[in-house]
Amino acid sequence: MKVVLFFEVGNWEELEDRWEFKGGVGGLKSILVEVDISLAGLFDKIYGKLGLSSDTMDLVLSYSPPLNKKCSPLVLKDDEDVAALLASRSDSTCKIPLGVIVKPTEVCAYEKSSQESSDDTDGSHDGFRDNYFDLPVFRNMERTENDNGASFTQPAEGNPVVDPLLWLTGAASDEPVNVPTTEASDSTFRDRSDLHEGKYFNTKKDLKRKLSDIAMKGNFEFRTRKSNRSLWVIECIDPNCSWRLRASKIVPESTKFVIRKYMGVHCCSLLNRNVNHRQATYVVIGEQVGPQYVGVEKGPGPKGVQTFTRTKLGAQISYYKAWRGRKHAHTLIRGSPEQSFHILPSYFHMLEKLNPGTVTRIEVDGESRFKYLFLAFGVAIRGFRYMRKVVGIDGTFLKGQYRGVLLVATAQDGNGQCYPLAWGIFDSENEDAWTWFLTQLKEVSGDTDELALISDRAPSIKKAISTVFEKTHHGACA
Repeated sequence: MKVVLFFEVGNWEELEDRWEFKGGVGGLKSILVEVDISLAGLFDKIYGKLGLSSDTMDLVLSYSPPLNKKCSPLVLKDDEDVAALLASRSDSTCKIPLGVIVKPTEVCAYEKSSQESSDDTDGSHDGFRDNYFDLPVFRNMERTENDNGASFTQPAEGNPVVDPLLWLTGAASDEPVNVPTTEASDSTFRDRSDLHEGKYFNTKKDLKRKLSDIAMKGNFEFRTRKSNRSLWVIECIDPNCSWRLRASKIVPESTKFVIRKYMGVHCCSLLNRNVNHRQATYVVIGEQVGPQYVGVEKGPGPKGVQTFTRTKLGAQISYYKAWRGRKHAHTLIRGSPEQSFHILPSYFHMLEKLNPGTVTRIEVDGESRFKYLFLAFGVAIRGFRYMRKVVGIDGTFLKGQYRGVLLVATAQDGNGQCYPLAWGIFDSENEDAWTWFLTQLKEVSGDTDELALISDRAPSIKKAISTVFEKTHHGACA
Protein backbone atom coordinates (compact mmCIF):
# COMPACT_ATOMS: atom_id res chain seq x y z
CA MET A 1 0.00 0.00 0.00
CA LYS A 2 1.25 3.48 -0.87
CA VAL A 3 0.70 6.73 1.02
CA VAL A 4 0.92 10.34 -0.11
CA LEU A 5 3.30 12.24 2.19
CA PHE A 6 3.52 16.04 2.11
CA PHE A 7 6.66 17.89 3.13
CA GLU A 8 8.04 21.40 3.06
CA VAL A 9 11.58 22.79 3.24
CA GLY A 10 12.21 25.48 5.83
CA ASN A 11 12.87 25.96 9.55
CA TRP A 12 10.97 25.64 12.81
CA GLU A 13 9.81 28.75 14.62
CA GLU A 14 8.60 28.75 18.19
CA LEU A 15 5.41 30.71 18.86
CA GLU A 16 3.74 31.38 22.17
CA ASP A 17 1.48 28.35 22.12
CA ARG A 18 3.08 26.05 19.56
CA TRP A 19 5.92 25.28 17.19
CA GLU A 20 5.29 26.29 13.59
CA PHE A 21 7.24 25.23 10.52
CA LYS A 22 8.03 28.18 8.23
CA GLY A 23 8.45 26.99 4.66
CA GLY A 24 10.39 28.81 1.97
CA VAL A 25 9.46 29.86 -1.54
CA GLY A 26 9.38 26.27 -2.79
CA GLY A 27 6.00 25.58 -1.22
CA LEU A 28 4.50 22.27 -0.23
CA LYS A 29 5.74 19.13 -2.01
CA SER A 30 4.46 15.56 -2.09
CA ILE A 31 5.91 12.10 -2.56
CA LEU A 32 4.32 8.67 -2.85
CA VAL A 33 5.82 6.17 -0.39
CA GLU A 34 5.16 2.62 0.74
CA VAL A 35 3.46 2.39 4.09
CA ASP A 36 6.32 0.29 5.42
CA ILE A 37 9.12 2.47 4.00
CA SER A 38 12.33 2.66 6.02
CA LEU A 39 13.99 5.87 7.17
CA ALA A 40 16.79 5.33 4.65
CA GLY A 41 14.25 4.89 1.88
CA LEU A 42 12.43 8.06 2.94
CA PHE A 43 15.68 10.03 2.80
CA ASP A 44 16.35 8.72 -0.71
CA LYS A 45 12.87 9.78 -1.83
CA ILE A 46 13.24 13.32 -0.47
CA TYR A 47 16.78 13.73 -1.81
CA GLY A 48 15.50 12.68 -5.23
CA LYS A 49 12.48 14.98 -5.08
CA LEU A 50 14.66 17.98 -4.18
CA GLY A 51 17.42 17.07 -6.63
CA LEU A 52 20.05 17.11 -3.88
CA SER A 53 23.06 14.93 -3.13
CA SER A 54 23.77 13.51 0.31
CA ASP A 55 27.44 14.28 -0.32
CA THR A 56 26.83 18.03 -0.25
CA MET A 57 23.59 18.48 1.72
CA ASP A 58 22.26 16.97 4.95
CA LEU A 59 18.59 16.69 5.88
CA VAL A 60 16.83 16.73 9.24
CA LEU A 61 13.30 15.30 9.04
CA SER A 62 10.86 16.28 11.77
CA TYR A 63 7.18 16.99 12.41
CA SER A 64 4.95 18.51 15.04
CA PRO A 65 3.00 15.81 16.94
CA PRO A 66 -0.81 16.23 16.94
CA LEU A 67 -1.17 16.92 20.67
CA ASN A 68 -3.31 19.48 22.50
CA LYS A 69 -0.32 21.03 24.19
CA LYS A 70 2.88 22.68 23.11
CA CYS A 71 5.78 20.27 22.58
CA SER A 72 9.00 20.19 20.63
CA PRO A 73 9.08 18.85 17.06
CA LEU A 74 9.87 15.15 16.78
CA VAL A 75 12.90 14.21 14.71
CA LEU A 76 12.76 10.99 12.70
CA LYS A 77 15.59 8.82 14.02
CA ASP A 78 14.69 5.30 12.96
CA ASP A 79 12.20 3.16 11.05
CA GLU A 80 9.80 3.07 14.00
CA ASP A 81 9.51 6.87 13.95
CA VAL A 82 8.61 6.72 10.25
CA ALA A 83 5.96 4.07 10.92
CA ALA A 84 4.46 6.21 13.71
CA LEU A 85 4.25 9.20 11.34
CA LEU A 86 2.53 7.22 8.58
CA ALA A 87 0.13 5.67 11.09
CA SER A 88 -1.65 9.04 11.17
CA ARG A 89 -2.82 8.58 7.59
CA SER A 90 -6.43 8.90 6.45
CA ASP A 91 -7.11 6.53 3.58
CA SER A 92 -4.02 6.97 1.42
CA THR A 93 -2.87 10.40 2.64
CA CYS A 94 -0.69 11.18 5.67
CA LYS A 95 -2.37 13.85 7.77
CA ILE A 96 0.81 15.31 9.24
CA PRO A 97 3.16 17.21 6.89
CA LEU A 98 6.87 16.65 7.30
CA GLY A 99 9.30 19.51 7.94
CA VAL A 100 12.61 19.20 6.11
CA ILE A 101 15.61 21.24 7.24
CA VAL A 102 18.37 21.36 4.61
CA LYS A 103 21.92 22.30 5.51
CA PRO A 104 25.24 22.13 3.68
CA THR A 105 27.37 19.30 5.04
CA GLU A 106 29.95 21.76 6.39
CA VAL A 107 27.55 23.19 8.97
CA CYS A 108 25.23 20.31 9.77
CA ALA A 109 26.39 17.88 12.42
CA TYR A 110 24.02 15.19 11.28
CA GLU A 111 25.02 11.92 9.69
CA LYS A 112 22.54 9.47 8.25
CA SER A 113 24.53 6.58 9.65
CA SER A 114 21.97 6.43 12.45
CA GLN A 115 19.08 5.84 10.04
CA GLU A 116 19.21 2.09 9.66
CA SER A 117 18.91 -0.33 12.52
CA SER A 118 22.13 -2.10 13.40
CA ASP A 119 22.84 -5.70 12.48
CA ASP A 120 25.78 -5.86 14.90
CA THR A 121 26.44 -9.01 16.82
CA ASP A 122 25.26 -7.73 20.18
CA GLY A 123 22.49 -5.50 18.89
CA SER A 124 23.74 -2.49 20.84
CA HIS A 125 23.68 0.98 19.30
CA ASP A 126 26.39 2.29 21.65
CA GLY A 127 25.26 5.89 21.53
CA PHE A 128 24.89 6.28 17.78
CA ARG A 129 21.52 7.97 18.21
CA ASP A 130 22.36 11.39 19.52
CA ASN A 131 20.11 14.23 20.57
CA TYR A 132 19.43 15.82 17.21
CA PHE A 133 18.21 19.07 18.76
CA ASP A 134 21.85 19.65 19.70
CA LEU A 135 22.60 20.03 15.98
CA PRO A 136 24.03 23.28 14.58
CA VAL A 137 20.54 24.10 13.26
CA PHE A 138 19.45 24.71 16.85
CA ARG A 139 22.71 25.60 18.58
CA ASN A 140 22.29 29.36 18.31
CA MET A 141 18.89 29.09 19.98
CA GLU A 142 18.45 29.31 23.71
CA ARG A 143 17.41 25.96 25.14
CA THR A 144 15.09 25.45 28.11
CA GLU A 145 13.56 22.33 29.65
CA ASN A 146 9.90 21.89 30.53
CA ASP A 147 7.49 19.03 31.21
CA ASN A 148 7.00 18.47 27.51
CA GLY A 149 10.73 18.22 26.72
CA ALA A 150 13.20 20.68 25.26
CA SER A 151 12.12 24.09 23.99
CA PHE A 152 14.06 26.56 21.88
CA THR A 153 13.82 30.29 21.37
CA GLN A 154 14.69 32.02 18.12
CA PRO A 155 18.28 33.12 17.41
CA ALA A 156 19.30 36.65 18.22
CA GLU A 157 18.85 39.29 15.58
CA GLY A 158 21.83 39.53 13.24
CA ASN A 159 22.53 35.82 13.50
CA PRO A 160 19.72 34.29 11.45
CA VAL A 161 19.41 30.70 10.31
CA VAL A 162 20.01 30.23 6.59
CA ASP A 163 16.91 29.72 4.50
CA PRO A 164 17.56 26.31 2.92
CA LEU A 165 15.62 27.23 -0.23
CA LEU A 166 18.21 29.90 -0.97
CA TRP A 167 20.73 27.09 -1.22
CA LEU A 168 18.42 25.10 -3.47
CA THR A 169 17.58 27.94 -5.85
CA GLY A 170 21.01 29.64 -5.76
CA ALA A 171 19.40 32.94 -4.83
CA ALA A 172 22.02 33.51 -2.18
CA SER A 173 25.01 32.72 -4.38
CA ASP A 174 26.06 36.38 -4.64
CA GLU A 175 25.47 37.15 -0.97
CA PRO A 176 27.55 36.19 2.04
CA VAL A 177 26.18 33.05 3.65
CA ASN A 178 25.05 33.59 7.23
CA VAL A 179 25.18 30.45 9.35
CA PRO A 180 24.95 29.86 13.08
CA THR A 181 28.20 30.99 14.65
CA THR A 182 28.15 29.93 18.25
CA GLU A 183 31.24 28.42 19.82
CA ALA A 184 29.86 24.91 19.46
CA SER A 185 28.99 25.17 15.78
CA ASP A 186 32.34 26.80 14.98
CA SER A 187 33.91 23.53 16.02
CA THR A 188 31.73 21.40 13.76
CA PHE A 189 33.71 19.74 10.98
CA ARG A 190 33.81 16.55 8.93
CA ASP A 191 36.75 14.18 8.87
CA ARG A 192 36.81 14.49 5.03
CA SER A 193 37.33 10.77 4.56
CA ASP A 194 35.88 8.33 2.04
CA LEU A 195 34.48 6.10 4.78
CA HIS A 196 30.84 5.08 4.70
CA GLU A 197 28.58 2.41 6.07
CA GLY A 198 29.05 -0.86 4.24
CA LYS A 199 32.68 -0.22 3.28
CA TYR A 200 34.82 -3.34 3.50
CA PHE A 201 38.40 -3.87 4.67
CA ASN A 202 40.41 -7.04 4.22
CA THR A 203 41.50 -7.11 7.87
CA LYS A 204 40.96 -5.23 11.10
CA LYS A 205 44.56 -4.04 10.82
CA ASP A 206 43.81 -2.35 7.48
CA LEU A 207 40.82 -0.57 9.02
CA LYS A 208 42.85 0.63 12.01
CA ARG A 209 45.61 1.88 9.70
CA LYS A 210 43.05 3.83 7.64
CA LEU A 211 41.48 5.43 10.73
CA SER A 212 44.87 6.40 12.16
CA ASP A 213 45.74 8.16 8.90
CA ILE A 214 42.40 10.01 8.91
CA ALA A 215 42.86 11.06 12.54
CA MET A 216 46.34 12.46 11.99
CA LYS A 217 45.37 14.40 8.89
CA GLY A 218 42.24 15.70 10.63
CA ASN A 219 44.06 16.71 13.83
CA PHE A 220 41.81 14.73 16.14
CA GLU A 221 42.15 11.68 18.31
CA PHE A 222 39.88 8.73 18.94
CA ARG A 223 39.72 6.09 21.62
CA THR A 224 38.56 2.50 21.60
CA ARG A 225 35.32 1.73 23.42
CA LYS A 226 35.22 -1.95 22.61
CA SER A 227 37.56 -4.24 20.72
CA ASN A 228 37.83 -7.97 20.19
CA ARG A 229 38.51 -10.34 17.31
CA SER A 230 35.18 -9.65 15.63
CA LEU A 231 34.25 -6.11 16.73
CA TRP A 232 35.84 -2.65 16.87
CA VAL A 233 34.01 0.40 18.29
CA ILE A 234 35.76 3.78 18.49
CA GLU A 235 34.72 7.35 19.27
CA CYS A 236 36.23 10.82 19.38
CA ILE A 237 38.31 11.43 22.48
CA ASP A 238 35.91 14.24 23.41
CA PRO A 239 32.92 12.53 25.11
CA ASN A 240 30.59 15.29 23.87
CA CYS A 241 31.57 14.83 20.22
CA SER A 242 29.33 12.96 17.78
CA TRP A 243 32.12 11.31 15.74
CA ARG A 244 32.18 7.51 16.11
CA LEU A 245 32.53 4.32 14.15
CA ARG A 246 31.51 0.72 14.65
CA ALA A 247 32.85 -2.14 12.52
CA SER A 248 32.64 -5.91 12.78
CA LYS A 249 33.42 -9.05 10.82
CA ILE A 250 31.20 -9.89 7.87
CA VAL A 251 30.84 -13.41 9.25
CA PRO A 252 32.65 -14.95 12.24
CA GLU A 253 34.82 -17.16 10.01
CA SER A 254 36.06 -14.27 7.82
CA THR A 255 38.91 -11.82 8.38
CA LYS A 256 37.08 -9.06 6.47
CA PHE A 257 35.63 -6.16 8.44
CA VAL A 258 32.72 -3.96 7.37
CA ILE A 259 31.68 -0.58 8.75
CA ARG A 260 28.28 -1.02 10.39
CA LYS A 261 27.81 2.47 11.85
CA TYR A 262 29.61 5.66 11.01
CA MET A 263 29.10 9.24 12.20
CA GLY A 264 31.67 11.29 10.30
CA VAL A 265 30.96 14.72 11.81
CA HIS A 266 32.88 16.25 14.70
CA CYS A 267 31.37 18.84 17.04
CA CYS A 268 34.18 18.89 19.59
CA SER A 269 35.99 21.98 20.78
CA LEU A 270 39.05 23.28 19.01
CA LEU A 271 40.92 22.81 22.28
CA ASN A 272 40.51 19.04 21.97
CA ARG A 273 42.12 18.83 18.54
CA ASN A 274 45.59 17.70 19.46
CA VAL A 275 48.53 17.46 17.08
CA ASN A 276 50.34 15.09 19.46
CA HIS A 277 48.23 12.17 18.36
CA ARG A 278 47.85 8.96 20.25
CA GLN A 279 47.18 7.47 16.80
CA ALA A 280 50.58 8.69 15.55
CA THR A 281 52.34 5.54 16.73
CA TYR A 282 55.76 4.52 15.47
CA VAL A 283 54.10 1.69 13.53
CA VAL A 284 51.79 4.07 11.64
CA ILE A 285 54.64 6.51 11.04
CA GLY A 286 56.87 3.71 9.75
CA GLU A 287 54.20 2.57 7.31
CA GLN A 288 53.72 6.12 6.03
CA VAL A 289 57.42 6.98 5.67
CA GLY A 290 58.42 3.53 4.37
CA PRO A 291 58.43 4.47 0.64
CA GLN A 292 61.14 7.06 1.41
CA TYR A 293 63.59 4.18 1.93
CA VAL A 294 62.86 2.21 -1.23
CA GLY A 295 65.74 2.17 -3.72
CA VAL A 296 67.98 4.48 -1.67
CA GLU A 297 71.08 3.74 0.38
CA LYS A 298 70.19 5.63 3.54
CA GLY A 299 66.92 7.58 3.42
CA PRO A 300 65.79 10.28 5.90
CA GLY A 301 67.06 10.24 9.48
CA PRO A 302 64.92 10.76 12.60
CA LYS A 303 64.77 14.53 12.07
CA GLY A 304 63.70 13.96 8.48
CA VAL A 305 60.96 11.65 9.72
CA GLN A 306 59.82 14.38 12.13
CA THR A 307 59.60 16.84 9.25
CA PHE A 308 57.73 14.33 7.06
CA THR A 309 55.21 13.60 9.83
CA ARG A 310 54.62 17.28 10.50
CA THR A 311 54.19 18.35 6.86
CA LYS A 312 52.45 15.29 5.41
CA LEU A 313 50.48 13.93 8.35
CA GLY A 314 49.98 17.09 10.43
CA ALA A 315 51.36 15.52 13.62
CA GLN A 316 54.16 16.52 15.96
CA ILE A 317 56.26 13.61 17.24
CA SER A 318 59.30 13.27 19.46
CA TYR A 319 62.77 12.44 18.19
CA TYR A 320 62.57 9.02 19.86
CA LYS A 321 59.26 8.18 18.18
CA ALA A 322 60.70 9.31 14.85
CA TRP A 323 63.69 7.03 15.43
CA ARG A 324 61.41 4.08 16.16
CA GLY A 325 59.27 4.92 13.12
CA ARG A 326 62.39 4.96 10.94
CA LYS A 327 63.47 1.62 12.35
CA HIS A 328 60.03 0.15 11.67
CA ALA A 329 60.16 1.48 8.09
CA HIS A 330 63.50 -0.27 7.61
CA THR A 331 61.94 -3.48 8.90
CA LEU A 332 59.02 -3.20 6.48
CA ILE A 333 61.24 -2.49 3.47
CA ARG A 334 64.32 -4.58 4.23
CA GLY A 335 63.14 -7.04 6.87
CA SER A 336 64.27 -7.39 10.47
CA PRO A 337 67.77 -8.54 11.50
CA GLU A 338 66.26 -11.78 12.78
CA GLN A 339 64.65 -12.41 9.41
CA SER A 340 67.93 -11.67 7.64
CA PHE A 341 69.85 -14.17 9.77
CA HIS A 342 67.09 -16.71 9.27
CA ILE A 343 67.32 -16.62 5.46
CA LEU A 344 71.14 -16.73 5.30
CA PRO A 345 71.29 -20.48 4.45
CA SER A 346 68.81 -20.03 1.60
CA TYR A 347 70.67 -16.97 0.36
CA PHE A 348 74.01 -18.76 0.36
CA HIS A 349 72.48 -21.75 -1.41
CA MET A 350 71.23 -19.53 -4.24
CA LEU A 351 74.62 -17.78 -4.46
CA GLU A 352 76.41 -21.10 -4.90
CA LYS A 353 73.85 -22.22 -7.47
CA LEU A 354 73.89 -19.06 -9.60
CA ASN A 355 77.59 -18.16 -9.11
CA PRO A 356 79.64 -21.33 -9.75
CA GLY A 357 82.71 -21.65 -7.57
CA THR A 358 81.33 -19.44 -4.78
CA VAL A 359 82.52 -20.44 -1.31
CA THR A 360 80.13 -19.90 1.63
CA ARG A 361 80.36 -21.03 5.23
CA ILE A 362 78.11 -20.55 8.27
CA GLU A 363 79.26 -21.58 11.74
CA VAL A 364 76.72 -22.04 14.56
CA ASP A 365 77.12 -22.78 18.26
CA GLY A 366 75.85 -25.78 20.21
CA GLU A 367 72.30 -24.34 20.24
CA SER A 368 72.25 -23.74 16.46
CA ARG A 369 72.63 -19.99 16.88
CA PHE A 370 74.62 -17.92 14.41
CA LYS A 371 78.32 -17.55 15.21
CA TYR A 372 80.49 -16.92 12.10
CA LEU A 373 80.00 -16.28 8.37
CA PHE A 374 82.34 -16.42 5.37
CA LEU A 375 81.67 -15.48 1.73
CA ALA A 376 83.84 -15.38 -1.40
CA PHE A 377 82.22 -15.07 -4.83
CA GLY A 378 83.31 -17.53 -7.51
CA VAL A 379 84.04 -14.77 -10.00
CA ALA A 380 86.33 -13.06 -7.47
CA ILE A 381 88.15 -16.33 -6.79
CA ARG A 382 88.78 -16.95 -10.50
CA GLY A 383 89.91 -13.37 -11.06
CA PHE A 384 92.40 -13.56 -8.18
CA ARG A 385 94.70 -15.65 -10.38
CA TYR A 386 95.52 -12.50 -12.37
CA MET A 387 95.95 -10.18 -9.40
CA ARG A 388 99.06 -9.29 -7.47
CA LYS A 389 99.65 -11.90 -4.80
CA VAL A 390 99.28 -9.42 -1.98
CA VAL A 391 96.16 -9.60 0.22
CA GLY A 392 95.27 -7.05 2.85
CA ILE A 393 93.13 -8.19 5.78
CA ASP A 394 91.38 -5.99 8.32
CA GLY A 395 88.17 -5.61 10.30
CA THR A 396 85.60 -2.92 11.09
CA PHE A 397 82.75 -2.60 13.55
CA LEU A 398 79.12 -3.22 12.57
CA LYS A 399 76.47 -0.84 13.93
CA GLY A 400 73.38 -3.02 13.56
CA GLN A 401 71.21 -4.30 16.37
CA TYR A 402 73.52 -7.24 17.10
CA ARG A 403 76.79 -5.38 16.55
CA GLY A 404 79.74 -7.63 15.64
CA VAL A 405 82.63 -7.01 13.22
CA LEU A 406 83.11 -7.35 9.48
CA LEU A 407 86.42 -8.93 8.41
CA VAL A 408 87.56 -8.43 4.82
CA ALA A 409 90.33 -9.69 2.53
CA THR A 410 91.24 -7.39 -0.36
CA ALA A 411 93.74 -7.83 -3.18
CA GLN A 412 95.08 -5.33 -5.72
CA ASP A 413 94.71 -5.36 -9.49
CA GLY A 414 97.19 -4.18 -12.13
CA ASN A 415 95.91 -0.60 -11.91
CA GLY A 416 96.49 -0.46 -8.17
CA GLN A 417 92.71 -0.64 -7.45
CA CYS A 418 91.14 -2.61 -4.61
CA TYR A 419 89.90 -6.07 -5.53
CA PRO A 420 87.45 -7.51 -2.93
CA LEU A 421 88.17 -11.17 -2.34
CA ALA A 422 86.29 -12.37 0.75
CA TRP A 423 84.12 -11.22 3.66
CA GLY A 424 83.30 -12.55 7.09
CA ILE A 425 81.05 -11.57 9.99
CA PHE A 426 82.07 -12.35 13.59
CA ASP A 427 81.32 -11.41 17.15
CA SER A 428 84.63 -9.60 17.65
CA GLU A 429 88.23 -9.37 16.38
CA ASN A 430 89.70 -12.14 18.52
CA GLU A 431 92.08 -15.02 17.86
CA ASP A 432 89.32 -17.61 17.34
CA ALA A 433 87.51 -15.41 14.83
CA TRP A 434 90.66 -14.63 12.82
CA THR A 435 91.75 -18.27 12.85
CA TRP A 436 88.39 -19.41 11.47
CA PHE A 437 88.32 -16.65 8.84
CA LEU A 438 91.87 -17.33 7.62
CA THR A 439 91.16 -21.06 7.46
CA GLN A 440 88.34 -20.37 4.99
CA LEU A 441 90.46 -17.79 3.13
CA LYS A 442 93.22 -20.36 2.67
CA GLU A 443 90.81 -22.41 0.48
CA VAL A 444 90.36 -19.38 -1.76
CA SER A 445 93.87 -17.89 -1.97
CA GLY A 446 95.99 -20.98 -1.41
CA ASP A 447 99.16 -21.16 0.66
CA THR A 448 102.30 -20.44 -1.37
CA ASP A 449 105.52 -18.57 -0.83
CA GLU A 450 104.39 -16.13 -3.58
CA LEU A 451 101.53 -14.88 -1.39
CA ALA A 452 101.83 -12.14 1.21
CA LEU A 453 99.28 -11.07 3.81
CA ILE A 454 99.28 -7.46 5.04
CA SER A 455 97.59 -6.48 8.31
CA ASP A 456 97.89 -4.20 11.31
CA ARG A 457 99.96 -5.22 14.33
CA ALA A 458 97.09 -6.85 16.28
CA PRO A 459 98.53 -9.86 18.18
CA SER A 460 95.44 -11.97 17.37
CA ILE A 461 96.03 -11.60 13.61
CA LYS A 462 99.74 -12.43 13.87
CA LYS A 463 99.04 -15.55 15.90
CA ALA A 464 96.19 -16.70 13.60
CA ILE A 465 98.37 -16.31 10.44
CA SER A 466 101.17 -18.32 11.97
CA THR A 467 98.67 -21.03 12.92
CA VAL A 468 96.91 -21.31 9.54
CA PHE A 469 99.50 -20.47 6.88
CA GLU A 470 102.83 -22.24 6.57
CA LYS A 471 104.36 -20.74 3.41
CA THR A 472 102.59 -17.39 3.10
CA HIS A 473 104.52 -14.29 4.15
CA HIS A 474 103.11 -11.81 6.65
CA GLY A 475 103.77 -8.11 6.66
CA ALA A 476 102.54 -5.51 9.17
CA CYS A 477 101.61 -1.89 8.49
CA ALA A 478 103.94 0.73 9.89
